[in-house]
Amino acid sequence: MIEFLDALGRHAFLRHALLAGVLASVASGVVGTYVVTRRITAIAGSLAHAVLGGMGLAIWLRTVHGWAWLTPLHGAVFAALLGAVIIGAARARGGDREDTVISALWAVGMAVGVLFLFLTPGYKADLMTYLFGNIVMVDPETLRLLLLLDGVILLVVALFYDPLLAVCYDEEFARLRGVRTDAVFTLLLVLVALTIVTLIYVVGVVLVIALISLPVSAVGRFSRRLWQMMVLAAALSSILTAAGLALAYAADLPAGAVTILLAALVYVLAGAASALKRRA
Repeated sequence: MIEFLDALGRHAFLRHALLAGVLASVASGVVGTYVVTRRITAIAGSLAHAVLGGMGLAIWLRTVHGWAWLTPLHGAVFAALLGAVIIGAARARGGDREDTVISALWAVGMAVGVLFLFLTPGYKADLMTYLFGNIVMVDPETLRLLLLLDGVILLVVALFYDPLLAVCYDEEFARLRGVRTDAVFTLLLVLVALTIVTLIYVVGVVLVIALISLPVSAVGRFSRRLWQMMVLAAALSSILTAAGLALAYAADLPAGAVTILLAALVYVLAGAASALKRRA
């Protein structure tokens, strides 16, 4: 740990990585609480995999067609928001369309991303970066985008806290009280989409769902209010990403994978502590 703290003072890329982890943790703690409470982890997983299509397209346009201003995160934002709107529209129509659309987005997004990365010269090897994350690749431009996304997420949650709470706990009652539940649910999906984008560099497309759900599920055993879960989950996620980065740096391991394993360990320990508390 001392070695990591020393390196943190000497290397800007580590400071950028740590800040990115904290920013992503705030978003995942807040929005992950809604995901776990509303039980839409499957939708979150679909959106997470769909963003690879947008990232692949952005990289292809930037490299092959010279769109220098376009970054992978821009493509991820576009794909995630598009996926959220598509799922929200399918859900509003009812029937069996929602499950089909969720599954299709999951597979098609991955396929499109892999295809564009394959067609882009020099990017074949970097596919692992987007699948499993590489937090040390974060640069100041990415940090600014993450900060902007965090600001948007927190502002929307603050403005629509009550409608989002109502839709998560009792959607039918909220509809009877005049809440436009379909619109609110689509807004929730948009928040999930933006949160997924903040986590791409931290843990990658494949592992995003774990960091969204595990810390929230762990603290949810000891929280009685939604806002408490949000605060505790954001704090726990920040600790986990920082610890994962430190351990990965010391052992020369992938930071995303280490972070997820730590989150899983904390989740198991929280479950054991909760069980012991009930027996006492």
